Amino acid sequence: MKACIVITTCSGRKQAETLAKSIIEEKLAACVQLSDISSFYRWDGKLCHEDEVKLLIKTREEFYDQLEKHISANHEYDLPQIIMLPIAKGSAAYLGWIEENTV
Repeated sequence: MKACIVITTCSGRKQAETLAKSIIEEKLAACVQLSDISSFYRWDGKLCHEDEVKLLIKTREEFYDQLEKHISANHEYDLPQIIMLPIAKGSAAYLGWIEENTV
């Protein structure tokens, strides 16, 4: 099993919690952590600054496609950030826990 972290953002805590719960309920991830962040970005040619909530989603690389579809289908943004970062190393116990708690 290859573990990874998938990152996305939401505009607020309620949307982030709803998305996180649905991901866990579908067993697409073992854990989703939420963090309040401040984002600066360019959208439609304009410089934007928004408060957002970042979701760090711990899962398996093999579930990325399913997770991407789930996030896209349940996300409020037209173009949500959905990126995957492989976990090169981690404790065997923690990586085993991710494996046990995903489909």
